[in-house]
Amino acid sequence: MPKGNKQKVKLIYLMKYLMEQTDSEHKVTMGDLLSYLESEEIKAERKSIYSDIETIRDLGIDVVGEKEGRGFHYYIAARDFEVAELKLLVDAIQSCKFITEKKSRSLIKKLQGLVSVHEAKQLQRHVYMAGRSKTANENILYNIDAIHNSLNQNRQISFCYFQWNTKKEMVLKREGERYVVSPWALCWEDENYYLIAFDESRSEIRHYRVDKMLKPRMEKEKRNGKEIFRNFHMAEYSQKNFGMFRGEEETVSLLVHPSLIGVMIDRFGRDLMIFPAEEGWVKIHVKVSVSNQFFGWIFGLGEGVRIIGPENVVGKMKQQLNVLNEKYS
Repeated sequence: MPKGNKQKVKLIYLMKYLMEQTDSEHKVTMGDLLSYLESEEIKAERKSIYSDIETIRDLGIDVVGEKEGRGFHYYIAARDFEVAELKLLVDAIQSCKFITEKKSRSLIKKLQGLVSVHEAKQLQRHVYMAGRSKTANENILYNIDAIHNSLNQNRQISFCYFQWNTKKEMVLKREGERYVVSPWALCWEDENYYLIAFDESRSEIRHYRVDKMLKPRMEKEKRNGKEIFRNFHMAEYSQKNFGMFRGEEETVSLLVHPSLIGVMIDRFGRDLMIFPAEEGWVKIHVKVSVSNQFFGWIFGLGEGVRIIGPENVVGKMKQQLNVLNEKYS
């Protein structure tokens, strides 16, 4: 950029330098500011810098000048995000299965640009374990964007859906035929992102892993299922569908040891009704989608939980235990 044009953007250069190089622990002097501008071939006088700093403050940027010795030291104090808040976001991105490693690095780099170069070093965190499973679908953020566009415009959405084969290859379900559904919500459950939608062909609510969707496209047709979703509760839906696997919905009675009450509240919420039972145990009644994943959850809690009703669910649990016993005997 020619020197004359650079002079016109002196304020932007000054603001950029302060944003990138300063924070409450790293301050700069008037001499530092003049030296930086000179290195960028921008001529400036102290008086003009004072005026520029006031203009930057008028723009809503918190530039603090503190008297130290004979001069002032300047730095950016408050920012849109505190470092602690950005650390939380970085941890969430790194731990998130449905964001690829490449996209995780890209997002974190952008977050680092919101603080000084010194504070950005604190965001180089290593939360997820080495080798942690991450999605291979690079287009997941575009999938989410397409879903939101369909939601906002009250339109149906179509997409291809895939599964993995034993060769670790993506295989399209329905031989590549596009799914066409009415989107109503997005849900983050069990470390995965799901689209909750109404499938008119089956007249029921279905959910789909967003990272397993390919080539989503907003359709011209308006969404269906408004009446069904009028009283839809996402929390209840997530509670009932263990691992987001569907099954026959039942009201199941569980006998629970008091030491596992916290686990029950975490799963079913604080509105859970708890009734006293024999020998200090308690009884609860919960609505769940009875599936192998539900039985696996019960099995994982060991001797502290037992299904006591209804009889058909108890029978299914016994059947699952017999199948497992035969496999390992």
